[in-house]
Amino acid sequence: MKLILLGPPAAGKGTQAELIAEKYSLAHISTGDMLRAEIASGTELGLAAKTIIDRGDLVPDDIINAMVATRILADDCANGFLLDGYPRTIPQAEALMEAADIEAVIDIEVDPESIIARVSKRRVCPVCGHTQSVEKGEAEICEKCGAELIQRADDTEERMRHRLEVYAASTAPLIDFYQERDLIVPIDGGKTIPEVSEQIFDFIDGKFFPEDSENE
Repeated sequence: MKLILLGPPAAGKGTQAELIAEKYSLAHISTGDMLRAEIASGTELGLAAKTIIDRGDLVPDDIINAMVATRILADDCANGFLLDGYPRTIPQAEALMEAADIEAVIDIEVDPESIIARVSKRRVCPVCGHTQSVEKGEAEICEKCGAELIQRADDTEERMRHRLEVYAASTAPLIDFYQERDLIVPIDGGKTIPEVSEQIFDFIDGKFFPEDSENE
């Protein structure tokens, strides 16, 4: 199966992508992780991308398109893949159509003000990349590998509001793009993580494993 996970920043895409990829043995392709790896390595691409990302803007389409087109040809994508954070613009979506036959676009819908509240609690692991929410007073330790968590520079209210504006202008039109192709699957992202997962799993099981779903 070839899936896209769509939704505004901090909608919970990373968390759900990990759960989906693990349950269905899919390659989880996060352009954000790919770019952060380039930045951490200090490559020419990483340095250029860091300047753009620090402004809260999107990395140019040609760079991202080339990265994804190469990535989906890797051996671990033979069983299918889940794109997290790509495409973000109509030109990216059009380029992806030429590179892969996407079967569904899972759109996690969350109220913007709820997202603003979420980011103050969000932390990321600098070692394994896991993202989790930390309540005030809780130990900021990664539940996956035990490393000390950090807060990303763009997880501030001001930066997040800018990112949401960029999303509304550049990425939200993708919903219409994929609705026209009957690929959009709306998911209520305002619920708990297990409840959001259940909605997604129910859709995937019904679409790709209908016989198994009927026998449950």
